[in-house]
Amino acid sequence: MSDADRMGHRAEEVKGRAKEAWGEATDNESMANEGRGEQIESKVKQVGDDLKDAVEHGKEAVDR
Repeated sequence: MSDADRMGHRAEEVKGRAKEAWGEATDNESMANEGRGEQIESKVKQVGDDLKDAVEHGKEAVDR
């Protein structure tokens, strides 16, 4: 998994946190929920990145 992809997924999480905080500060429940959703989506992508890396490392270990 490329570092650029990982950084992008983490940036999406930060954006979601900011959106959630802004929504809570302005009593905009829709925006807060959207921010929470973005955080969850980003975390799912990060788990996917970790799984891809684990599979790749497993393949390398078997090849040795």
